Amino acid sequence: MKKVISIFALLAVVFTLSANAQKDKSKRPSPPDSVAQTIKSGALVSINYSKPSLKGRTIGKDVEPMQGKVWRAGANEITVFSTSKDVKVEGQALPAGKYGLYVLNDGKDYWVIFNKVWNDWGTNYDKYKDQDVLKAKAKAKKADKAADVLTYTIDKNGKVDLWWGDLDLEFSVK
Repeated sequence: MKKVISIFALLAVVFTLSANAQKDKSKRPSPPDSVAQTIKSGALVSINYSKPSLKGRTIGKDVEPMQGKVWRAGANEITVFSTSKDVKVEGQALPAGKYGLYVLNDGKDYWVIFNKVWNDWGTNYDKYKDQDVLKAKAKAKKADKAADVLTYTIDKNGKVDLWWGDLDLEFSVK
C-alpha cells in the first residue's frame, strides 16, 4: 500500500512540475514581449504579443500575414493592444481599453483591426469578427533592414511600427 501511495505522490509531483514548466511562456519558440509608450496626448499605449521568428520562411507564402487571411499580429495568444485613454487610430476614434489586434492583407492594402476579444489563443477571428471596434488602413513599406523576429515599436508621437521580415507596417495613434 505504501508503494502505491508513493507512486501516486511521485506522479503528482511530476505532473505539477510539468504543468508549471508549460506556464513559463519565455521558454516558448515564440516568446512573449511587450512595448509601451506614453504618447503626446497622455495616453499610455501598450502592445503585448508573442514574437515569432521567420527562420528562413517567407511572409505571405509560409507565414502570416497571408493575403486574404486575418492574422493575430503575433504568435500564440491574440496580440493585445491597450490604451489608457480614448485615442484616434489613423484618425478614427478608439475608446480606452484592451483590444485584440489583428492584421489583414487584402491584396491591395494592409489593415489593422481592433476587436473587443483580446484573451484567446490563436487566430479565431471568424468567431469574433462581429465584435470589431475599428478597422484602419495601415501604411506598408519595405523595411530598411529585415527583421527575423517580429518586433513592435511605439514612439512618443504615437507612430506604431510592426517589423517582420522586410515588412514595415505603420499606423498612428493620437
